[in-house]
Order: sequence, then C-alpha cells, then structure tokens
Amino acid sequence: MVPCVILAGGLGTRMREFTERIPKALIPVLGRPFAEIQLEWLAEQGVDRVVYSVGYRAEMIRAAVGDGTRYGLHVDWVDEGEDLRGTGGALRFAMDSGVLPEAFFVLYGDSYLQLELATVERAWRDSGLPALMTVLRNRGRWDTSNAVLLGDGRVRYDKRRGLAGEDSMEWIDYGLSLLTREAVAEWLPSGGRGDIADLLHDLGEAGRLMGYEVSERFYEIGSPQGLSDFERFLQERQAGTPRARK
Repeated sequence: MVPCVILAGGLGTRMREFTERIPKALIPVLGRPFAEIQLEWLAEQGVDRVVYSVGYRAEMIRAAVGDGTRYGLHVDWVDEGEDLRGTGGALRFAMDSGVLPEAFFVLYGDSYLQLELATVERAWRDSGLPALMTVLRNRGRWDTSNAVLLGDGRVRYDKRRGLAGEDSMEWIDYGLSLLTREAVAEWLPSGGRGDIADLLHDLGEAGRLMGYEVSERFYEIGSPQGLSDFERFLQERQAGTPRARK
C-alpha cells in the first residue's frame, strides 16, 4: 500500500483550550492523544509508512510518536518550524526534503475517517489519473458542499468560491486524497507556498482528479463540537451501540 502523509503543522486556533499547551494532534480523546488513535487506524488499514509534516510544537509530536514502531509502521518527519507554507507548500517542502513518496495518501492530522484504504488505492490505480479525492454526499449537513461528482467518476472541486452554474454541488471533500509526487512538482515550484485545495481544484478543472464516494460520515477533533462527536462515536462503538446512519 502507498504511504500516508499526515499534515499536522497547523496552529489549531479553534482549539486554543488545548493548543496553547500542546499541538492539535495530541489533543486527548477519551484520555488518549488523538495521534495514537489515528496511527493505529492507519496500521490496521495496512499502511506501513507515514510521513509526518509538522510545525507548531513539533517536538512534542515527535516525542509522543517516535519512529512509529509501536504502532506497527515507520514514521519519517519533515518539520516546517515556524515558517508554515500552507498544506500544499508542506507537500512541496517534504518533496524538497527528500521524504515525499512517489505516490501517497494525504490525511489531515485532526481527521478520523471510515473507509477502506486498499479499496481507495485500487480505484486510483484503475483510473490512471494522477490524483483521487474521496467525497461524501453532503447536501450541506456537515459543512458547505464544495464538490461535484461527475458521471464519469471524476471530480470538480472548489473549496473557496463554489462552481458557477453547478446545481449538483452536493458533495464535500471527505478529507483523504491520493496524489503523486509528480503532480505536486508540476503544480508548485521548489520552495513554493500554497494550499492543497488549490492543487485539487486545478487537477479537477484539468480532468485529472478521480472521485471516490464514501457513505459514512467523517470525524475531526479540530473544533469543540467535532471532538465531542468523535468521543461519542468511540464510546458507542466500544459499547456496541448501533448508530443510526446520518
């Protein structure tokens, strides 16, 4: 399976109650640092290598995660320090640092997802395209819908401005993409800054972005409500409580 790049360099401003002291990836979830839960999930999915892109309070994440062996995987590190370059710039910096894989999943450091990574990777390989975005049919439930899943399985995406004339913009970026190093290199020069949302938008407009639709909601710990929802989900799962599909 392709490795996974975890983008965990941000300041976590919506969670200042915690992030004044610790990085967002280490926010406690039912008494455990979130990074542990996320890495265990990746290992269960068959990922054996992670590239952690860090910045804010990076030394604390390094100390908590180490080399990854206790989770059954290997961790490489790339540290932006205080000079944060944006999520797309972080990928380019990892490439310039020599640790960006030829192909890789991209996952945010505050996200917990419900899908099978092997199936996603297979869909990407079958597509022959340089990138894939997972999408959820959102219809405004979790946040503003920002994507259109086309009839041929490709995706058009615009996080900021919406897609003019697109009445079918009912999907939302699910928080997991699969990219090639070549796609990053073509989009952003060495030392560049930018947002991964712009890279995915440009790939979508060029017809080079495959879509993969999921049905289960995503969880995140980047907001107080998100953390509460995720803890409730874990408690219900541990108790074996059936959950109504939302």
